[in-house]
Amino acid sequence: MHHFHYKGQDLYCEQVPISEVAQEVGTPFYLYSHATLKQHYTAFDSAFKDIRHLTCFSVKSNSNLAILRLFASQGSGMDIVSGGELYRALKAGVEPEKIVYSGVGKRSEDLEYALESGILMFNVESTQEIQRLNEVAGSLGKKARIAIRVNPDVDPGTHPYIATGMRENKFGIDISEALEHYMAAAGMKNLLVSGVSCHIGSQLTELSPFVDALRRVKELIRKLNGAGIRIDYLDLGGGLGITYRDEAPPHPKEYANAIKPELTGSQLTLILEPGRVIVGNAGILVTTVLYTKTTSQKTFIIVDAA
Repeated sequence: MHHFHYKGQDLYCEQVPISEVAQEVGTPFYLYSHATLKQHYTAFDSAFKDIRHLTCFSVKSNSNLAILRLFASQGSGMDIVSGGELYRALKAGVEPEKIVYSGVGKRSEDLEYALESGILMFNVESTQEIQRLNEVAGSLGKKARIAIRVNPDVDPGTHPYIATGMRENKFGIDISEALEHYMAAAGMKNLLVSGVSCHIGSQLTELSPFVDALRRVKELIRKLNGAGIRIDYLDLGGGLGITYRDEAPPHPKEYANAIKPELTGSQLTLILEPGRVIVGNAGILVTTVLYTKTTSQKTFIIVDAA
């Protein structure tokens, strides 16, 4: 939190005492630092400035419209997982051609909304979803650009509840079976196969799982090109961790320096979906203490955000 600091006993957000904000708007409320959000986005996006890329902020990590507008003003795209998130992204002024639609549970009406909005790409997750999207696109007389999310079976070294790239996880298609799914999708007249998508988990604090996954996906892309399927986009998802207690996650520059050598000479557009690494420590919850209660074991503080 680069722009939250104390002056004496008073906590400030940038140059504003938080107590003054509390008096003005009342509690409870979330308070975000515009300067921190902008600084974090710039630090991440600029780390990849020397290669073709698109940074798509992960809306699921914070869908506040003011925050989405801020990132849109910086040229950010958006990674969405629902029709509601698409609505928010568009309302915030995000260019539709910078929006990628991920998520395992896309409804037909949401697919229609996204197609009519002209988004960049769908990251599809299953055979049935591929078939459904082909049908919906056909009913609208459109072609849907897709990437298939592949599961590279890489252990991200994070909490099992937020690991998404192992074979036993619900996300994506096993990378060993991906070629046949791509061949099937390439034969559907309302789909345009354009990318490969991969996301191995959240709150990762080591770089080696990212690099391992990227190498496995590159091998798949080589096979796809050999089969006559052109791939223009490589979506590596998000997952870069932040410090909660004693974690020491890599800086976005370190992340970029590990990824970029793997793409030397590539004509692919790299898509990145950062979330918590940008917003995770850019805001606070401000609340008022109402009561305290002491028992023989503990002292409890009762607040108005409970």
